[in-house]
Amino acid sequence: MEFISKKLDDYVCAHSEDEPQLLYSLNRETHINVLRPRMLSGHFQGRVLSLLSHMIQPKNVLEIGTYTGYSALCFAEGLAEDGKITTIDKNEELEDLVDEYVAKSAFKNQIQCLIGDAMELIPRMDEVFDLVFIDADKSNYINYYKMVIDKVKKGGYIIIDNVLWSGKVLEPVAPNDIDTQVLVDLNKMVHEDVRVQEVLFPIRDGLLVIRKK
Repeated sequence: MEFISKKLDDYVCAHSEDEPQLLYSLNRETHINVLRPRMLSGHFQGRVLSLLSHMIQPKNVLEIGTYTGYSALCFAEGLAEDGKITTIDKNEELEDLVDEYVAKSAFKNQIQCLIGDAMELIPRMDEVFDLVFIDADKSNYINYYKMVIDKVKKGGYIIIDNVLWSGKVLEPVAPNDIDTQVLVDLNKMVHEDVRVQEVLFPIRDGLLVIRKK
């Protein structure tokens, strides 16, 4: 489901900050060479993530779901001077592409890419995060939220992508549609969580921005 028309989306992008050249190249290469390029944050959402990062100026970022590294590079733009990003993904096939573009960036010493299962890696982390971005397998979104909420500092942020799920959250959920049910349950759970303040932005496929009180 497209939430706004292509013409209006083009206008929005034309009146938002230009996509940096490195990210433009990564965007293009992802669409040409990688399966399911729609998973990429892309120009408009990428600029939103960059802007949020500049506003927060995080020192320690955790990203669950690297894909081709586009969103990590967007968050890196707003890092504190000594900040770092740890990004996790299961997909070894994209590791070389991610490493290539991270190495080309100004943030190559601030981004650590881990290959593995976030469900296994996150519990081993003793760090406190200023910002967590969740954009991985939807069936584990509630698990990820529960795992990271206590690792986010007071006043820190969790940002969750794809929470509108092409509008499926509004429809009756089929018995075997685990992803949609998890997203419906997640949105309800976060809204009722007294520990946080949240706003669900209808940006692309839905961006849930959460501040820990």
